[in-house]
Amino acid sequence: MKQTLWHIAMTAIMPVLLSAVLTSCIKDEPLNCEADIETVTLHVANPELVFFQTSDTTQAILSTDTVITFTVRSGVDVSAMAPELTLTQGATVSPASGSVHDFSQGAVHYTVTSQDGNWQRHYTIAIVPTTVTVTDTVSYDFESYELEPTHGHYYIWHNELADGTLGNDWATANPGFRLSMSSAQPDEYPTTPLVDGYDGAALCLTTRDTGPFGKLAGKRLAAGNFYLGTFDVSVATTNALQATCFGIPFTDHPVRFTGYYRYMPGETFQDPNGNTVAGRVDSAAVYAVLYRNHDAQGNSMVLHGDDVLSNPNIVALAKVPYVAPTSQWTAWDITFDYYTAIDDELLVNRGYNLAIVFSSSASGATFEGAVGSTLHIDKVRLICTHNQ
Repeated sequence: MKQTLWHIAMTAIMPVLLSAVLTSCIKDEPLNCEADIETVTLHVANPELVFFQTSDTTQAILSTDTVITFTVRSGVDVSAMAPELTLTQGATVSPASGSVHDFSQGAVHYTVTSQDGNWQRHYTIAIVPTTVTVTDTVSYDFESYELEPTHGHYYIWHNELADGTLGNDWATANPGFRLSMSSAQPDEYPTTPLVDGYDGAALCLTTRDTGPFGKLAGKRLAAGNFYLGTFDVSVATTNALQATCFGIPFTDHPVRFTGYYRYMPGETFQDPNGNTVAGRVDSAAVYAVLYRNHDAQGNSMVLHGDDVLSNPNIVALAKVPYVAPTSQWTAWDITFDYYTAIDDELLVNRGYNLAIVFSSSASGATFEGAVGSTLHIDKVRLICTHNQ
């Protein structure tokens, strides 16, 4: 009888105990410390009249990005636009998501504060109408760089937009290197600025050892790389080839790809297992790719490390066939080879992406190369035919 009464008593109080435990767990759960913008959306009445592709209305923001740019059609009124932001759990933003701003006066600065109130991140959002091309040469001189603003671990580079503000078109795998070598100083990363280049600042790309963590993960080296596109650090450890997202929209018809380089390969070439490959000398990669940025089903797409030179959407390629070792600044001048004709209407509507890629180890994407291989790049030019 006592056992029966005990069971009855426990049956009665168990829900109360569980409720108390769950309530305690909920109360003890720490507040979120993330302060990120995850997506930005521009809601407009007629997106096809504002954007080149309807998919351009929303951008997913990488955790490493703080400069966000929307490119709209020429002549679009951007004086009263209201970006809507999704944030990490519990975070707040000032000015508020959905508030109206005059983007014709330049980028708008946003500050995101984490749920626990201890962290902030600063973003800029720009909405930039396209301008008519008045030159047939696009110049890249790599003069605008800084330490990444959140923690200052590594360098990032910016491009200048039509309205004079700075964009975020250039990417490197520096954020991925930080996962394996968090103690590295900014100048010890694979991609760094070279103050005294061919003409002003230049790029310095160096293949680096990734240390014990990289060895354990089977990623023993990190090539210095630099490219137009983005780097998705969230998949860097699980699918490194997908982390590199190559290409940005491009509306000109590139004809030639020129620039200056210096290159010295490292002493010992190693395979992905760290074994020395006798007789093999490391080589650099210097190339530009033009490709359609939507697949056959109309879905937007980018090239990755596993298909940047082989995807069927590629329409043209300009690749330096052999980057000869040299300690002197050496010019290259390569003509684009076209596999298919350009669709002019698609070109005007930003249906093509351009990827420019530099790497100190051409096989670095599969973790093959020589530690110490160093590639310097400066004064890059794309000679194009342009739209009137």
